[in-house]
Parts: sequence; structure tokens; C-alpha cells
Amino acid sequence: MLVSVPLPGTDTDRFLAEATASRHLLGPWASPAAELAADGTDSWHARPYLPALSLPAALRAHNGPLPERTVRALGAALLVTLVVGHGQGLAHAGVSPGAVLLGVRGPRLTCFGAVRAAAEDGTPRSGLPGLESGSLPPEQADGGRPRPLGDLYALGATLAYAATGHTVPERREIPSSLRDILTRCLARDPANRPAPAELLDVLSPLPDTGGSAAADGIPAAEPSDAVSVQERAAVLLTSDWLPGSLVAALARQSARVLTTSLPNRPADPRG
Repeated sequence: MLVSVPLPGTDTDRFLAEATASRHLLGPWASPAAELAADGTDSWHARPYLPALSLPAALRAHNGPLPERTVRALGAALLVTLVVGHGQGLAHAGVSPGAVLLGVRGPRLTCFGAVRAAAEDGTPRSGLPGLESGSLPPEQADGGRPRPLGDLYALGATLAYAATGHTVPERREIPSSLRDILTRCLARDPANRPAPAELLDVLSPLPDTGGSAAADGIPAAEPSDAVSVQERAAVLLTSDWLPGSLVAALARQSARVLTTSLPNRPADPRG
């Protein structure tokens, strides 16, 4: 299990409340808390261990920005995870490069509620521990209540980082096929950000339509529609969605874990 604890100086009650809420998250790329601290004890939560690299670690292992194919697959999976949460009435409020883990079978989105845990609504959040300024939506930095369109801003910033290696890249650095949509995700005014369906159409276009899905199709999806949306992300997460450099890094990580997690036991005298 991987254990997380509150950062020094943060509100432990808010931290535990967000961890508790994360247990309701659905979808294959979510990362809900599996275990929580008991009442009256120090706050912590834990989730199962999976071989994975944080997004910044992945860029270091790859020696630079990730291939566009990987960025698209990553974005589609994270977007679907956010949309499922939004359908449950849950704004993630914690998307950032450090919150994204990359594994062979797909990403995992962690740090649910990091913005809410950092400071209550109405309190400026810029510069607070645990929040990455490059992916913090302006309205949340000013103390606004986290809402779904803030998650779109944070996702756009995270994908721009994955594609360029820079937390605040110049527009021209973003791959041309993603430049317009990611720039719109980063609009300071939430009303100018794209709908999730439009972003998914760019990341994983529908065949034979030029990516022309209904603008409100994803947020209002019924369960049967949600499956097809998930499949649009899953189709990008083929066995080679990660470059070989990251697969090798994950294999090394797994080998280290195996060699360190096995306890040394004395030999049984009975053989």
C-alpha cells in the first residue's frame, strides 16, 4: 500500500474529509483511498501500490516531453475520469503533473481534493504547500469554490506540461494539433474553456465524423453512453501507449520493489 499523510501546517480534518470522499470515485483510472485512519488517530490514507511513475518522473526517464500519442491517451483517460466524477457531483480539485501516475495499463489520477484541503473557500491559495501554481485554476487560486471547469483548466495545464516539459509553456511549444484546444483550456475565464466533449473529440476523434460529438454529450451521459466514452479513451491505451523508455523504467521499479519487499526469514531447521 502507498500511504499519504497531510503536509505540515495543513488542516488534517480537511485532508481526511477529501480522502473519505475519494472512496466514491469510479472508473479504471481513478485512485480512491482504500484505507483510512481510524477516528481519533493521526490522519492518513492509503491506496494499493501499482508500478507507476509520476508525470515529472516520466519526463525525466524519457529525457524530455512525451510523444503526442502518449499525451493524447493520457488526456483522454484523465478526462473520462474527471467527467465520471463530475457526474457524481465531485469536482476533483487536484489535477496537476504531480498528481498523475503513469503505469503500463494506463494512468491513475491521485490527489483528489488537494485544493480544498489546502485552504477553505474564500481563502487565497497561491503559493500554498502541495499546490502547483502552473496547474492551479485562477479562480481557485483566488479562493473560489472548485468546480468542474477548474478541472478542465488543470487538465489542460497538465497535458501542456506532458507535451512540452514546461509548467508554463509558450503557445508555440505545444504540438500544433493540440495547441488551440489546450490554449482554450487555459483561459482565465472559465466560460471560455471548452466542454469536455469537445476536448475528447480532439484527443480521441470519433471515426467518420471528424470528431463531431454533441457538445453536451459527455457531461449528461447516461450509464450506457458512459461506457462508450470510456471505450474512446481505452482504445488509445494499447500495449504500446507508453514509449519504451518508460516501460523500461517501470520494469526497473518493479524489480526493485520485489527485491526489497520480501522479508528475510531464518532457515527452517526442519528443511
